[in-house]
Amino acid sequence: MDTITEKAYAKLNISLDVAERRPDGYHDMVMVMQTISLCDDVAITPADGGRVQVKSNLSFIPGDERNLAARAALRYLAAIGKEGQGLLIRLNKRIPVGAGMAGGSADAAAVLRALNRLYDGALSSDALETLAADVGSDVPFCVRGGTALATGRGEKLRSLPDMPGCEILVCKPDFSISTPELFRRLDGSSMRCHPDTAGILEALDNGDLTGVCRRMYNVFEDLEDRRLRTVKEIKGLLLDAGALGAIMTGTGSAVFGVFSPGAALDSAAETLRKEYGFCEQARCVGRLNR
Repeated sequence: MDTITEKAYAKLNISLDVAERRPDGYHDMVMVMQTISLCDDVAITPADGGRVQVKSNLSFIPGDERNLAARAALRYLAAIGKEGQGLLIRLNKRIPVGAGMAGGSADAAAVLRALNRLYDGALSSDALETLAADVGSDVPFCVRGGTALATGRGEKLRSLPDMPGCEILVCKPDFSISTPELFRRLDGSSMRCHPDTAGILEALDNGDLTGVCRRMYNVFEDLEDRRLRTVKEIKGLLLDAGALGAIMTGTGSAVFGVFSPGAALDSAAETLRKEYGFCEQARCVGRLNR
């Protein structure tokens, strides 16, 4: 069998709300999520020896089951009765690590979609997303892609109308923020505001980009943390550059701004890149798993 390739697309949170902590230790989430064109490249080659191995252009990325891509492959092979099939998974990483953009989950999702093509659609679309939920909370969304409302711990999905046409600028400062740490801080604080999720859904139904952007909100930005001051600085620069809305994605540290279609962003991107290290333009991507 030949090598099969797949794009692993990053995700952004158009909104992020956190509800109660559940008995299983997870939190109930309410999020509007969006796939964007910034992506890693995934290549899978069947191999002898029965081992699933991951190699990456980043030396610190683990090559064993600690990597979600390897875990996804092993779960898929077990689900279709192909345990013992060796695979070499090559990752060319472009999505910044520790950014809140689901880079690891995107890689795992790409592995699942690629293997399902390799094995002639052995799993239905629904079965593939159910399997993805066993790999990680963001993996089902990354398998499906597009614009979606995610609830539960993120695995319950409802596809939404496509995000209206727009340009996106994503900036990540040269630090990451620990997801468990932010959840601990959130548990010990009282949230002042929550996203207007219903308003975002109505704006999407109406194709109203300004209405979506006015309601973009992430509850983690309300926490007291010196690193979030940098997040606010980046948001301010994006808004000054003409963004209709700007927020942090996930638990950070990446921040993105949404601009009108056709906006000229080269100058703003270069300014942010010089100051913070990573800044890339992107566009929305529609549904991937149908």
